Amino acid sequence: MDAMTRLKDAVIAGARGLYLAIVSMVGSNVLFVFSVVSIAFLPLGIGFLTTPAILLGVRKYADAHRVRAAEWSGVRIPVPYRPFPVGKRSGLAGQVERCSLMLKDPATWRDLQWLLVNMSAGAVLALLPPVLLLYMVYGWVLALGVWEPIHEAGGGEWFAFIHVTSQSTANQAAVLGMVIFLLGVAVNTSLIRAHFLLARTFLAPTAAMRERQLADRVDRLTETRHDAVDNSAAELRRIERDLHDGAQARLVAMGMDLGTIEALVESDPAKAKQLLAEARRNSGEALGELRDLVRGIHPPVLAERGLGDAVKALALRLPVATEVDVELPGRAGAPVESAAYFAVSEALTNAIKHSGADRVWVDVHHADGMLRVSVTDNGRGGADPGAGSGLSGIERRLGTFDGVLAVSSPAGGPTMVTMEIPCALS
Repeated sequence: MDAMTRLKDAVIAGARGLYLAIVSMVGSNVLFVFSVVSIAFLPLGIGFLTTPAILLGVRKYADAHRVRAAEWSGVRIPVPYRPFPVGKRSGLAGQVERCSLMLKDPATWRDLQWLLVNMSAGAVLALLPPVLLLYMVYGWVLALGVWEPIHEAGGGEWFAFIHVTSQSTANQAAVLGMVIFLLGVAVNTSLIRAHFLLARTFLAPTAAMRERQLADRVDRLTETRHDAVDNSAAELRRIERDLHDGAQARLVAMGMDLGTIEALVESDPAKAKQLLAEARRNSGEALGELRDLVRGIHPPVLAERGLGDAVKALALRLPVATEVDVELPGRAGAPVESAAYFAVSEALTNAIKHSGADRVWVDVHHADGMLRVSVTDNGRGGADPGAGSGLSGIERRLGTFDGVLAVSSPAGGPTMVTMEIPCALS
C-alpha cells in the first residue's frame, strides 16, 4: 500500500471515527436512559406500551452498527435475536406478549450492556482516529507564535507531555504533533476495526445463544418437514379427487357417448351427430381440467422460463392492476421456485379476496444468498396470520425450505407480505 493510499484511508477512518464517536455518545446515552426508564415503569403498566417500541429502536440502532461494521471494517456481527411468532395477538395483549418475548431474549440484555460500553470505551476508540490527525494542527498553531500571548497571560499551556514556555518548546510540540499524525496514519483503520470488534463482543450471539438458535432451528425444521409430508399427502388426495370427479368422469361419459354414436351412426345419423358434438365438448372440457390440474401441480411457464416470468404470468390473470419487479440473475432450484411461486399465488389470492385493494405490487429479487419476495397491496389492512387467512399456510410452505414470512398490515393498510428463502442461484 503506497503512502497516498494509506493517508487517504487514515483520513477516511478519522472522519468515520468522528461520526461514530458522536453517534455512540449521543445515541447510546439516549437509548440506554429511555430503556432503563421504560423498564422501570413496567410495574405501573406504562412500560408494557413503551418498552417494545424502545427496545425495537435499540435493535435497529444495533443493526445499523452491524451494517457499518461490515461495510467499513469487514467485521461481521451476526444477528442473535429470537424471531417473533407470525401469529402474534394484536392490541394490549399483543403488546404485553411482545414485551415479554423481548425481555426474555438474552440478546436484549446484551444490547443494553453494549450501549453502556459503546458510550464509553467505544466512543473513546472511535474518537482517537480524528484526534490523532487533528492534534498536529494545534502543535503547529503554538509553534507559529500563539504560545507567547498564552504564556504572557499567565497560562501554562501543555501539548501532550510538553510544557510550552518558549519558542523551542513550541517547536517541540509541532514535531510531536507530526509524530502523532504519522501514528494516526499508521493505526487509524485498526482503531476503527477495534471499535467494531469491541461491539461484536456484545452484539454477536454467545455460544449458548448459538446452541439455542440451532436447537430452535432443528425443532422448526422437524415441524416443517412433518408439515411438508402432510401437505404432500393432502395434495395427492386432491389430485386424485380432481381426476376422479373431473377429467375421469368426463372421459367415461365421452366413452359411453362414442359407444352410443357407433350404434346410431347408421340408424339415426342426426342423433349420432348430436352426440358427437357433445362428446367433442366433453373432450375439450376434460382437456381444460387436465391442463388446470397440471398447472396446479407445476405450471409449465415456471419450468420453462423461471420464477420471474411465472409470477408475471400469474399477475396478468389478476382482476386488479398489478406491477411486478423482478431482479434475478439466475434460477433457483426447482423445489424452491415452486414453493415461492405458490406462496406468491396464495398471497395474491388473499390480497384479492380479503383486502379490497385495487392495486398490488410484487417485488422479486435475490441478495446475500436469500430469495426475497414481497407482495404489497393498498387495501384495508388488518391481516392476521393467526386468523386462518392463508398466511399460516404460506409460512408452513416456506418453512420446509427454512424460509421465513413477515407480515406488516396496520389497520387502514397497506399490507406487505415479505417472504425469504435461503438459496443459491445458478
